[in-house]
Amino acid sequence: MPRPSDHREPGDRQLARELAVELERVGRAAGLDAFGIAPPGPLERARTALEERKADGLHAGMAFTYRNPERSTTPSRTLPGVRAIIVGAHRHASEVPAAPDAGGPAGRVARYAWRDHYAELRRALGEVAVALRTAGHRAVVLADDNTIVDREVAHRAGLGWFGKNANLLLPGRGSWFVLGSVLTTAPLPPAEQPVADGCGACRRCLDGCPTGAIVAPGVVDARRCLAWLVQKPGSFPRPYRESLHDRIYGCDDCQEVCPPNVRAGRHEPGAGAGAADDADETWVPLLDLLSVDDATLLARHGRWYIANREPRWLRRNALLALGNVAEPTDRMVAGTLERYLAHEDPMLRAHAVWAVRRLGRVDLLTTVAGETDPDVLDELAGDGPRPRSSSMAGGAGRR
Repeated sequence: MPRPSDHREPGDRQLARELAVELERVGRAAGLDAFGIAPPGPLERARTALEERKADGLHAGMAFTYRNPERSTTPSRTLPGVRAIIVGAHRHASEVPAAPDAGGPAGRVARYAWRDHYAELRRALGEVAVALRTAGHRAVVLADDNTIVDREVAHRAGLGWFGKNANLLLPGRGSWFVLGSVLTTAPLPPAEQPVADGCGACRRCLDGCPTGAIVAPGVVDARRCLAWLVQKPGSFPRPYRESLHDRIYGCDDCQEVCPPNVRAGRHEPGAGAGAADDADETWVPLLDLLSVDDATLLARHGRWYIANREPRWLRRNALLALGNVAEPTDRMVAGTLERYLAHEDPMLRAHAVWAVRRLGRVDLLTTVAGETDPDVLDELAGDGPRPRSSSMAGGAGRR
């Protein structure tokens, strides 16, 4: 049997250090912006947090690492004989371009979803895995995967500390990163100690969350979190529809107000910020999204998490955003809403009712005369949102 890493001979330790240096070189050359090594033991702290929050309902039905906490916090379940976990971070752009002036109202997309950053991360981690296999070791790449709590292993690998918004913050660089891992049987030296907390008394993320979803430092109530609610199937909770504003996928507010992110973007643009380019999908035209067929919608946005691959959830979000930011007197907006008020899907009809009432266009509700679906009738009977007037319209997705 192989000896535990802390019982290796001096020559073995030197070889392990040399391999770790080479792996970091390979990873950075392939596109990793940060590199660290974590010990392979069970993630006990993460497991306790998952189980407690799941018991309290804070996961709001989210599966992912909540599906099987024991599995997602036991690396050896994924790779028997694992002796080290390499963690890599890949930075994504953080400078949001202005919403388009032409083309009608637009929906905002969270930064991590502007392009498939996880594909870029997987490619870089894959190069590290190839180097490990060439050296005679087994290696498994995990990125955006429910079999490991990536922020916990990144913390253990010395990449950063947990912010009060539950994101991992890299010293001097902030949280605009996606994280992934390579589990390996190579006996690599782990980070000597985690990064110390850098938040101090700051609570800007708690105060800046539009729905109050950060209920305690490091604890997010997914029942209020817009980043989860736009993905969660079902009717979008009424108390948070106006707070959704122009978002159709994700929410960055708690990161936008975070001082390390602000400082990184202001003083170290190479380390903490980057401008979007033509490959980045920062804004999505709402009327176009609501007009294309299912196949086209999935072809364009299928890299996002859409529950059960049902485009109706993305259309639901777009209807709410339309109600929040569109020009009430725009004839194309009115025509789109009339079409959805007569849609075969009662869930979409109900959200169209909300959007119409939000825009103050109750004259359009004649389309639903004779409605029999209980959810649509409930939407019609409720108090409804605060109506917006033409002067309140924010243009193409502006706040």
